[in-house]
Amino acid sequence: MDEFLVPNKSFLRLLEEYKKYGSLVIGFDFDSTVFDYHKKGTTYTMIINLLRELQHIGCKLVCWTAQKDLPFVEKYLTDNKIPFDGINVNGIELGWESRKPMYSALLDDRAGLIQVYQELKLLVEIINKQQAEITQPYTT
Repeated sequence: MDEFLVPNKSFLRLLEEYKKYGSLVIGFDFDSTVFDYHKKGTTYTMIINLLRELQHIGCKLVCWTAQKDLPFVEKYLTDNKIPFDGINVNGIELGWESRKPMYSALLDDRAGLIQVYQELKLLVEIINKQQAEITQPYTT
C-alpha cells in the first residue's frame, strides 16, 4: 500500500516536518479558495482564518494562481488582510531550477481542500497547545 494512503500519515508528516524546521511552506489557490471568482457570495472565512493562524506559527504562505492580473491578486490579498509571502514563487530556495511549485501542503478547491484544511487546523491546534505549555510557569 502507498504509505500516504494510510490514515493520518500525511498529517504526521506535516507535524514531523514542522517540528524539524519550525515552519512549513503552505501553498494556497486564489480563485474559489480565498477569492469569490464565481461571484456566489462565498467569503472563505475559515480558509483565511487558517492562513492567519498558520502565519502566526511561522509558516510561509504562497499564493498560487493562474490569474493573469497579479497586481489585482496582490491588492486583493493585501486589502482583505490575507497573509502571503509571495505569489507564484517558491517559499524556499531549492538550489535547482524546477517548474513544480514547492509546498508542504496545498489549500486548493480542486485538490482535497477539506482534508488539507482539517490537517492544517489540527497542526495549528497542536503547535499552539505545545507553545502554551512551554510558556506557562511550572507549578506543583
